[in-house]
Amino acid sequence: IADAACSTQLIDGDGTFNVSGVDHFIKEVKLEECGLSYAVVSIMGPQSSGKSTLLNHLFGTNFREMDAFRGRHTTKGIWIARCAGIEPCTVVMDLEGTDGRERGEDDTAFEKQSALFALAVSDIVLINMWCHDIGREQAANKPLLKTVFQVMMRLFSPRKTTLMFVIRDKTRTPLENLEPVLREDIQKIWDAVPKPQAHKETPLSDFFNVEVIALNSYEEKEELFKEQVANLRQRFFHSVAPGGLAGDRRGVVPANAFAFSAKQMWQVIKDNKDLDLPAHKVMVATVRCEEIANEKFAGFIANENWRELEEAVHSGPVSGFGKKLSSILQSCLSEYDTEATYFEEGVRSSKRQQLQEKLLQLVQPTFQDLLGHLRSGALENFKDAFEKALNAGEAFSASADVCAQSCVSKFDKGCEEAVIEQANWDTSKTREKLQRDIEAHISSVRTAKLSELTTLYESKLNAALSGPVEALLDGANDETWPAIRKLLRREGELAVYGLSDALSGFDMDEETRNKMLTDLENYARGIVETKAKEEAGRALMRMKDRFTTIFSHDSDSMPRIWTGKEDIRAITKMARSASLKLLSVMAVIRLEDELDNIEKTLTLALVNSTSNSATSKSISTIDSLASSTWEQVAPEKTLITPVQCKSLWRQFKNETEYTVTQAISAQEANRRNNNWLPPPWAILALVVLGFNEFMTLLRNPLWLGVLFVGYLVSKALWVQLNISGEFQHGALPGLLSLSTKFLPTVMNLLKKLAEEGQAPSTNTNQSSMNSSASAQSDVTTNGESSSSSSSGSSPAKSVPIDTSS
Repeated sequence: IADAACSTQLIDGDGTFNVSGVDHFIKEVKLEECGLSYAVVSIMGPQSSGKSTLLNHLFGTNFREMDAFRGRHTTKGIWIARCAGIEPCTVVMDLEGTDGRERGEDDTAFEKQSALFALAVSDIVLINMWCHDIGREQAANKPLLKTVFQVMMRLFSPRKTTLMFVIRDKTRTPLENLEPVLREDIQKIWDAVPKPQAHKETPLSDFFNVEVIALNSYEEKEELFKEQVANLRQRFFHSVAPGGLAGDRRGVVPANAFAFSAKQMWQVIKDNKDLDLPAHKVMVATVRCEEIANEKFAGFIANENWRELEEAVHSGPVSGFGKKLSSILQSCLSEYDTEATYFEEGVRSSKRQQLQEKLLQLVQPTFQDLLGHLRSGALENFKDAFEKALNAGEAFSASADVCAQSCVSKFDKGCEEAVIEQANWDTSKTREKLQRDIEAHISSVRTAKLSELTTLYESKLNAALSGPVEALLDGANDETWPAIRKLLRREGELAVYGLSDALSGFDMDEETRNKMLTDLENYARGIVETKAKEEAGRALMRMKDRFTTIFSHDSDSMPRIWTGKEDIRAITKMARSASLKLLSVMAVIRLEDELDNIEKTLTLALVNSTSNSATSKSISTIDSLASSTWEQVAPEKTLITPVQCKSLWRQFKNETEYTVTQAISAQEANRRNNNWLPPPWAILALVVLGFNEFMTLLRNPLWLGVLFVGYLVSKALWVQLNISGEFQHGALPGLLSLSTKFLPTVMNLLKKLAEEGQAPSTNTNQSSMNSSASAQSDVTTNGESSSSSSSGSSPAKSVPIDTSS
């Protein structure tokens, strides 16, 4: 390879890529230094159409031409060379001619592979063709271009390639008449090529620039041919510049990656099986059967019966869907069989299978919609039937099984009617989904029903336990916790029995059933424990209420009147003992029949600890309250710790001390009010010493009148001066107050007597009697008022004194 063009075989006739030769070529022409400023031109066409001759004259290459005298054809595979004297650097590829006798009728794979390779790597592709071949099918390379166009769009991202059709041996027919025919043929090829979805409506101009030129015969008009080629050569200068032949190319590979890119493209093309197309007769059958299949497919889409059936399925399930659709499909396939009966059997069957697959792919969404309607309808029927069965009181599991089997059977029957004869579609997945939906609904309803049952029996336990437990703890005594245990056991057994009976229809496993019953028992126990904790939080209030009830009421539940005869100390001890009993009952939860010494400990520590006979044992008991746990009692059962009991008792005593003090004060006041007689020795002394005076009064009754008048006056002065009230605050303050009030009171009293003395003599006796009665009434009234006033001056003792009086 010593010539200036460096003509090198790129791919040999067996399809082997010449890696070493390409690398040598790139180094010789210094292609790696060109970057993106280079162009690739290739030529394709029928064998012996003068391709190599055209390239040698057009680009100054030295490709070996066919010897006209010996008839030897030298171009095998794909050759590559550099164009002489053209800028930028232009690389030209000479492809093996198509339709050669050496390769035969059926071996067209290399022709298609080389053509696709040229379109994939070239910026400009020259298509060499004889003028008299325009309008022909094979000689104009139409099937080859159709196949190459189709596969190229799938294998590679499209690049803007210039297709230059070179018409050789131009006749007298003007180019203006030949060019429209050629362009129309190219457009038909493009329109007939199946395209990817993204390029369904893409025009040919987006992928290819089409140029048409004509050259005279080289043998007959050599000089004119060379002149026309020289003019054409000028168009390849600066071909990649804007406005040039390949000025709008896309996806250019850098020059230093050209060899790698070309090798990879050739490998992809060789590995693609779609290019191993059959011979011409098979190709004709393929094209015609495909056209028939496409027509039948379009006819099926426009079929009124199919469109009505599809529309009906969108609205809901259709009876007899499978038979109707199978009939429409069979009619379509029968029409295809009739029209394609004379074509090659393998192609006909293959295209029929493709048509059937396309038809089934078209109708499958409708079939799936129908299955969806059947599934949803079956599910709704199951829900309705299941709900009615449960409302009728049937067992849960039995009704679920019966309703599920019935609905699945109806679904299976609907699927049988929907089956299409031409398809072998499996409905088991839809059936399994229906079963999963039914199971999910059963599980959901089961959960809801079990939750309702649990809530029902829990609410019953709440109503049966909360109030009675609170009442029992309010009246705490030795029988409180045994009564609570009995109540809990009775109500718990009733609830568990009721729930167990209700669960019998759910067909549950024993473990789950026992767990639900155990949870209900624990819930009942939790109600009691929660209520006990609530009551323990109100222990101080309960203790004070109990103390007040016992202390302030007698055995007949009547309010006590502190007359002075009651033993307040004993009553107080009894009331405090009852309150201590309540505290000991509320201190711990006793739902098990276990003995404890909490009451004894509290009694020794809090009630008997202050007695004079306290022993070392009681002292140790007091110390035992300095703890957060009780002996023989688990911490989780403790409601009030020993330390809290001690604190509550101290607070209880402080808050009830006032009640005891008031009772003592009321008792003392009542005693004072009732003790108006002098002592017995004073009465005896008065009788002995006043015997003579008493006899004198008996002998002279006038003195009795004087004494009576004196008594009335004294009583009146006692009431008017409020002597008892004045001396209530002490002797000295009382004397000082009386000294200031005594004289005005006496004068006022004399004045009233003088006014009464001026009354008529006829009414003297009556007036005297009325005055006496009025004075006596005043004494009584004022005595009560004075007593009330006197009591009001001592707030600490007023209420008990009044009550006892």
